Amino acid sequence: MTGQKASHELRLVIAGLGSIGTKIATALDQGIEGLTLSAVAVRDPAKHQAFIGGLRHPPKILPIDQLGEVADIVVECAPSNHLRSIVEPVVKCGKAAVVVSVGGLLDNFDLVDLARANGGRIIVPTGALIGLDAVNAAAIGTIHSVRMVTRKPIDGLKGAPFIVQNNIDIDNLREPLKLFEGSAREAAKGFPANVNVAVALSLAGIGPDRTQIQVWADPTVTRNVHRIEVEADSARFSMGIENIPSENPKTGLITALSVIALLRKQRATLCVGT
Repeated sequence: MTGQKASHELRLVIAGLGSIGTKIATALDQGIEGLTLSAVAVRDPAKHQAFIGGLRHPPKILPIDQLGEVADIVVECAPSNHLRSIVEPVVKCGKAAVVVSVGGLLDNFDLVDLARANGGRIIVPTGALIGLDAVNAAAIGTIHSVRMVTRKPIDGLKGAPFIVQNNIDIDNLREPLKLFEGSAREAAKGFPANVNVAVALSLAGIGPDRTQIQVWADPTVTRNVHRIEVEADSARFSMGIENIPSENPKTGLITALSVIALLRKQRATLCVGT
């Protein structure tokens, strides 16, 4: 009976064991109904040996190009420049990829066609944004506009390409500074580690070119603050969320929890939310 149950479990693989990946791995190891952590892929296995060895059921460590062969679902938790090398072999195998670095998806959108041609799936979790269900629903009708304002602590923005390329000094700010205003597509290029939330919002709604975003460096906040306003034919709504940063200041603590919530839905008897 035990063997029969195991055969029906979905095999999960995690690519990347940073602040998000380790939390997801821990949750899977503690038990999520119908799922099992079968393998991980990391750039430096020795660095993560203690963490992996400390799990109750230590997974295998495999190269990225082998993940699709041993998984039903691969969760991408790596820097966005690794997105293609992780997702492409997975969807080619007709498997599902959960994409956390969704900003990187815009430059690799042909992966969606590749997944479609091979029976694979690309799943974007809600991440740091409440209300994505409402945007999805409104998009069935007509959305007229989506505007977003993101305010982040200084540490969460350091090293962003837009800041580096424009030689902007944010270290000594004493009041909020608007760094950027434009489309979600442009924002994703300038702030690849900071605006995954805006890209997810755009894909749920009216697309990355029509979704407008402001990015502020704000020394007065300690959380990642997002405000969204949506005008649609079915409703007008606004959303606000203040996310506590994880060990990685560029990433909200709720991002990993969002992925775990998504994974729980895969085999759950009761699912709440669209």
